[in-house]
Amino acid sequence: MMPAARESLLDAAYTALARRPWSAVRMVDVAAAAGVSRQTLYNEFGGKDGLARALVRREADGYLAGVDRALGGYAEPRDRLTATAEWTASLARENALVRAMLTGCWTERLPTPTLSAVPSSSAVPAQRRADGPLPSPGDFVQIVRDRAVSVLAGPVAVGSDTAELARSCELVVRLALSCVAAPPGEGGVAELVRGALQRQPV
Repeated sequence: MMPAARESLLDAAYTALARRPWSAVRMVDVAAAAGVSRQTLYNEFGGKDGLARALVRREADGYLAGVDRALGGYAEPRDRLTATAEWTASLARENALVRAMLTGCWTERLPTPTLSAVPSSSAVPAQRRADGPLPSPGDFVQIVRDRAVSVLAGPVAVGSDTAELARSCELVVRLALSCVAAPPGEGGVAELVRGALQRQPV
């Protein structure tokens, strides 16, 4: 199947999930909304659990792609980290799957795929990847922290410089996640992050 058709099916599943609980989302409706046969949907994802894993994997990848854009969007390290925190908080506000992945709080409205890898017999490379392990909230903290360190420190950094930077980057990620759980007031995420970074070696 073409990657575009797979994306259409995932888009249809995401739209259906916005309207009703995952338990009420039917494969036949997802296939119809994407304009493919139900058999095509099963061939691509294996079943509803496979579709759920693929949807969660795609939303995780989309979040991390946005992290990369935020980290690359500014010259100043503090601005890069602030943008990363703002992206994290804003996407989690509007995307229930990203919010659940970042916080570990899955509601009964959402699919709840196991985070560990599941046996995969799929011939579809993208589905084999989705059947692999899915990131936990702790994994996301590490992934975003390490990407931030890599961008900010560059290829030549070694030793204690990186350790201090890693602590600052992790602080920002955890601050952003706290804003997902308890949205900040006036000034928002950016003000909190800038205030925290004033005392950090960034």
